[in-house]
Amino acid sequence: MLVELLKQAYEAMVYNRRRTVITTVGMAWGIATVVLLLAYGAGFGRAIEAIFAQWGTRLMGVFPGRTSEQVGGSKAGVQVRLTQDDVDRLNNTVPGLLNLTPELSKDVPVQNELHSFTWTVIGNRPIAADILKLDIDYGRFFTADDDEQRAHVAVIGSQAKTKLFGGQYPIGQRIRLNGISFTVIGVMQPKMQEADSDVNRQIRIPFNTMGDIKDPKYLDGIWMNYKGDNAAVERAIRTSLAEAHNFRVTDHNAIYMANLEKQLSQFHIVSVALQIMLLFIGALTLGIAGIGLMNIMLVAVQQRTKEIGIEKALGARKRHILVQFLAESLVITSLGGAAGIALAYAVSIGVGRITFYSAMASHATDADIQLLISPTIVIVATGILVVVGVVSGMVPALKAANLNPIEALRYE
Repeated sequence: MLVELLKQAYEAMVYNRRRTVITTVGMAWGIATVVLLLAYGAGFGRAIEAIFAQWGTRLMGVFPGRTSEQVGGSKAGVQVRLTQDDVDRLNNTVPGLLNLTPELSKDVPVQNELHSFTWTVIGNRPIAADILKLDIDYGRFFTADDDEQRAHVAVIGSQAKTKLFGGQYPIGQRIRLNGISFTVIGVMQPKMQEADSDVNRQIRIPFNTMGDIKDPKYLDGIWMNYKGDNAAVERAIRTSLAEAHNFRVTDHNAIYMANLEKQLSQFHIVSVALQIMLLFIGALTLGIAGIGLMNIMLVAVQQRTKEIGIEKALGARKRHILVQFLAESLVITSLGGAAGIALAYAVSIGVGRITFYSAMASHATDADIQLLISPTIVIVATGILVVVGVVSGMVPALKAANLNPIEALRYE
């Protein structure tokens, strides 16, 4: 009996092929919308991660500020000055820190035989290459020996290389920083750079050599990478420096901290909220397709009322009628789901990437949004599809199963 009822459901779909096709297309459009919206949300999250990944997320920076809270007899507004002693203090007192580098920076004239610009020159320890992910395109980064010997060597940004040397090979060439001669030993790979940023024009030299350009007594900042919980590390850094410089731990204006992991987690919250909203919109779209399926099946039940009465008269039970119409709904849903997922994959491949950060920054194509459909997205979308299909099919199926056989036989 069950096999016969399933066969009748299939024959009904074939007989009403136009209705079946239209309903299937509606379900396909709904599931494709869900998949693509979820893929967009996931792509947005990956784009944000790519922006942070160029520097690394396990990274913190400390920069001097002014106190905004009174401590003991000290008034607010006192300038906090970081020194090399603070680097050693943090290294010895804060658990979880891996590497640290002091930083000095100054905007100075940068010249060669043909060009003259005013760019930022930064002095760091050699470990800055690992901390800040300063990858070298060609040449090399300066070493501990260069730093110890106060060598006049420089690593330049990709844009600085282009503006100073054009298509010439820069390694071994001489440039003047604030009138002092330096040898170019490396060119850094380009970072994502917005229009008002100079990140690819910066020039980095050994920290000790920077003393020839700027007084190294007070630091412009300290960069460090770490392991463990970012909140605990940040709290320990603030506590250590507060004790050394006599300001309150709660005074966030005394020192400014760049906590990339914390910032990324805040963007994650936005990304998750966006994905939930897109999922809700997609589910509503699929729900509209489900209402269309329900209406079509209710029409089918009305058109086949007399047929249902005959089946019941021949011994078909409620569950048999229920399965017959529910199966027809689920087959339409399954066909629409398969077609919709295939359509979503085709659209994602055809679109490729959607301009996002590259519209505002150069070298930022990695931070554009890609519609990458993951197995998780397919599973979530399929789950929604199953719920919509069962609900949309169950209402007409229950109506058909509960028909009175005598009234059904009299129906014209």
